[in-house]
Formats: sequence, structure tokens, C-alpha cells
Amino acid sequence: MILLDVQQIVKHFGPDPVLDGVTFEVRPGEKIGLVGPNGAGKSTLMKILAGQMEPDAGQIVMHKTARIDYLEQQPTFEPGRTLWEEAVTALEPITALVKEAETVAERLAAVRDDAEHAKLAARYDFLQHEIQRHDAYNLDYKIERVLNGLGFLPDAYQRPLGVLSGGQLNRLLLAKTLLREPDLLLLDEPSNHLDIEATQWLEGFLASSDQAVLVVSHDRYFLDKVTNRTLELFRGTVDSFVGNFSAYWMQKEERVKVQARTFEKQQEFIAKTEDFIRKNFYGQKSAQAKDREKKLERVERIEAPREIHGPPMSFAPASRTGDIVVRVEHLSKAFDRPLFKGLTFDILRGERWGILGPNGTGKTTLLKVIVGKLPPSEGRAVLGTGVKVGYYDQLLQGIADDEQVVETVRPSFKEFNEPQRRDFLAKFGLTGDIVFQQVGSLSGGERSRAALARLSVEEPNVLILDEPTNHLDLWACDSLENAIRAFDGTVLFVSHDRYFLNRICDHVLVVEPDRFRVLEGNYETYLDMVRRRQEEDAELARAAAERKSGGNNKASTAAKPTDDGKKERRKRKFPYRKTADIEADIQEHEAKLEAAHARLILPDTVRDGRLVKQCQAEIETLQASIAQLYEHWEEAAEMNA
Repeated sequence: MILLDVQQIVKHFGPDPVLDGVTFEVRPGEKIGLVGPNGAGKSTLMKILAGQMEPDAGQIVMHKTARIDYLEQQPTFEPGRTLWEEAVTALEPITALVKEAETVAERLAAVRDDAEHAKLAARYDFLQHEIQRHDAYNLDYKIERVLNGLGFLPDAYQRPLGVLSGGQLNRLLLAKTLLREPDLLLLDEPSNHLDIEATQWLEGFLASSDQAVLVVSHDRYFLDKVTNRTLELFRGTVDSFVGNFSAYWMQKEERVKVQARTFEKQQEFIAKTEDFIRKNFYGQKSAQAKDREKKLERVERIEAPREIHGPPMSFAPASRTGDIVVRVEHLSKAFDRPLFKGLTFDILRGERWGILGPNGTGKTTLLKVIVGKLPPSEGRAVLGTGVKVGYYDQLLQGIADDEQVVETVRPSFKEFNEPQRRDFLAKFGLTGDIVFQQVGSLSGGERSRAALARLSVEEPNVLILDEPTNHLDLWACDSLENAIRAFDGTVLFVSHDRYFLNRICDHVLVVEPDRFRVLEGNYETYLDMVRRRQEEDAELARAAAERKSGGNNKASTAAKPTDDGKKERRKRKFPYRKTADIEADIQEHEAKLEAAHARLILPDTVRDGRLVKQCQAEIETLQASIAQLYEHWEEAAEMNA
């Protein structure tokens, strides 16, 4: 069954098309990530799929029984309602079923005509089936589950919508979209207004749901947790990849290598053939030249690789600082309420610290206190010897709106002529006439890259960054991560981007309303700590329940290890197989993959576009099979013991 069939969608906003033949299908239960560089047309495509924008050409066929829901970016609500009342409106079709069932039941009790009775009974049975399918008698629980998961506490349920912030209204809009339970969810940056805890809940909700999902997101960790297929939108068309974002990233790299080899081989063949034709068209080998010309006309041309490049960002080598770069002692800050209290830690030269914590715990404020933009309420934050801070403000207030981009990277301590500055901006993806525009006219991503360029040109030895990946596309994020990893100075940053946290930090500062903790490691280290704490809390609760019941508590008995002393194992995803057998399959598939690569670059293959496509399809199938075999092997290695 196909929920959505998208065929040859074209959309122009100028002379060149933004979408130029987009084609793909969505099947029930698929979780699809839609990725592409900024400006590729992802939001445009989502609006066309949702029916909010008309394509210039192509068609979209939706299954006649399918329901599609689109998460809009700008919420609009009727005034006068509370948060709970607005959430309930998402379930009006289900509550209507319950009301109709009650009406039909009353009519059944009163009807005397057999034919009418049979008709009403059939309708009542259908309504009861739908009510049970939607769990319509537990609607309050469903609403509470979604609202709580997205960060709304019970004391907020009766608040008027007029007192909610913009971020809270966006979360309410997301809650309503989830509650409607469509067959296909279209989500455009759904985690934008969520903290990490709410994002984790949303990941679990979407991954475990039966709904199909098509999601646009810059959150690579989110895409990894939710999606099982990836569509890449680039140059107006879509390429499909098996697996989540990380699988896509690896497959994309391999696919580009294959495409580059085959493209170069064909270009070499075409150049040699054209050279032969040019030299011999009127000579003794004229017949051969004309024959080759006809054959060349029939060759199906291979497209250049669909390679997406991030800007080659970099930071200058860092001058040496003292061993202690930042010292924080008993630091507290409060405005109308306390944000954090009693923070004490040292950051040493060369370390990379990431700051984690719920919204409202003062992470941005902490950075501002450390760099001296805000005074502390108590305690102190001291910078070490020789420290030169480069501070990236998430509001991008460090660069003036009325200044030309090429002027934003004029350093304060040395001469830097215009050609040098333009070359420098190109390293951050700002080229051509854009460098002469005013900063205020730039898009969010362009402005972010201008701010990073300004930061780099000042040659700091300590980077203090507040949400540096905001507005950057996936390729710019990767470039920034590589630049920071290559930077030999010290880094302190706040980020909701868990993928960024994993790749960058070697220390995590967890700030919570009533405490703080310092962990050595990255975001995965933090998750392990949270899991261990949850397991310990569950064990303490189990032990307390057992003591209370005198050791006869059935629930605690069920939670105990099995008789052989081992914990109950998780369910298998794959059938039982010996690891040696799986390894043999992997070797066989990898040999086939190598052979397919070899066939792909043969002259006979390169000259035949049909054979090229067959080889590429075989390579993609083998790559997907190998990825699944490795996953099977990992499960077998863990569970066969």
C-alpha cells in the first residue's frame, strides 16, 4: 500500500526551479528524514505535500483513506481558551464518535422495525470498533501523556492561551498534531522549541508509533533515533537512502565516490572519442569516425556526482594560555528568581566543555557571566593568564546589521585588505556579491556563518559559544565541528545539538535548578549516567516495595532476575544465527560489492547508461544488506552468549 505517491513535482520562484522533478513514495509506518542544504526547497516541498502551496507541474496522489497532518510553523489559536481546552479540540473527531455511539445506542433501545434495528446495530458495531481503535474512553490520559511529554506540567493546563510564550504555543501546536494521529505526519523542524528532555520524549513517541512520518530537521541525533529512511533534496531532485541519518551520511560518501569514478571514466571515454572523431572525420578513417559519432550520440550521459560541500571553516592556531583557563567559584545568579547557585569548577587548557540543562536554568546567562557581560549575584568567574576569548552570541548581536559583510571581518589588531577578507569569508561559505550586502539582509544561516568568520578572524585562544549550530545546515554543522576539533585552544559552549555535543566535548557540565554536576565525556556519557541513576532508583523502589509487602510483592518478584541469575534479555530483532555464519555472509556480500564496483568502471559499462544504473542499483542493495548484516552480527554477539 502506498500512502503518498509524489511524481515529478516542479516549483519555480524565479527563472530556475527550486523543485525540478521530485519523485518518491511514502508507505505506511515509514519514518523518513528529508535532508538537504539550506535553500534546497525542503519547506516548499512540505507545504506542497500539505496542500498549502500548488506545484507548477507534477502530481501528488494520496491514498483515499489516508489522513495527512502538517505541523505549521506559525500557530494561530482562538482566544479565550485554556491550554487544556485547546488540546481537546484536536480530538473532536474522536469525541464525535463517542457522542454518535451514545445517540445510536438510544435509538437502538427504542426502535421496533427489524430492518432499522439491523442497520443501527451495524452502525453501532462500527462506531464501537473505531472507539476502541482510538482508545476513545481514555482521552484524558492521552492528552496528559502528550502534554507532559512536551514539557507542560499539570499546573499549566488551565492557563489561558494569552499568557503562554511563543515557544509554548508552538509546543501546543505540536501536541495537537500528535493527538490527531494522522496516517502521515509532516513535521518541519519539530524540535525547534523543545529542550533535550522533551525532544527525547518526542523521539520515543514517533519511533514507537504506527504512523508514517516525513520530517525535516537539522537535529542529526533526532534523525538517527526516529528515521529508517532518508530522502536527500538537492539540485531540485530527490535521492533515497536506506536507514537513518548516520547510515545516509556513510552511504552518501560511498555513493559519491562511485558516481565520481563512473562520471570521470565516461568523461574520459567521451573526450577520447570526440578527439578521434575530430581528427579523422574527413580522413581515411572517416567511416570509423562517423560510426563512433553515432554510437556517442546513443550513449546515455552520466550526471556529475551529487556532492554537497560544507564550507571549509577553520580557526587560527591558538596562542598559549595558563593551565587554568576558567575558574568558577561558588557562582550564583538570580534575576526575579534563582537561575543557578553555587557553581564551582575549573576548565583547563585544551579542554572542550559542553553545558547541558533544561530551559530556564541559565545556561546562556552563565556564559555571559563568565565573559563579563553580566555581573554574578554571588561568587566569581575568573579568566586565566593569557586568555583571549572569542564569544559567539546566539542572538548574533556581535555583528552590526548596517555593516557590509566584508567589513565584519576587519580585525582590530592587524591590516587585512579586501581581497584577503573576501578569501577569508569564502572559507565560511560567503562568496560573490553577498559579501557586499549588509548583514541585516542575510538569511539566518548566512548571518551565523558571518558571525563565525568574525570570531575566527580575531584569532582567540578560547572559544565560548552559545548555540553555534542554530541556523546552520547539516553540512555547515559538520564543517564547524571539524574546525573546532582541529582547534588547539579551549572551548566552552551551550548547545541543544546532541550530535554536536557528542563530537566535540570531553567534559559535560549539567546544570539543574537545584544542583550541578561535572562529567568527563560527551552526551552519551551523560545518558549512561542518567540510565544508571534510573536503574538505581527503580531498584530502590523495588526494594522498598518488597520490604513493605514482607517479601511477597508479585511485581517485585516479576522484576527479579531469572533463576539462573541473569537478567531477562531484550527481545531479538533478528532470528537466531551463529556469529560465524553471519560473518561468512558479510564476507560474501562485501566480495559481491567489490565485484560490482569493479564492473561499474569497465569501459563497456561506462559506455552503457543502462548498465551503469543496474550496477549502481546493485551496489545500493548490497550496501543496505551489509549494514543490516552488521546490525544482526552485533545483536548475535551480544545475545548468543
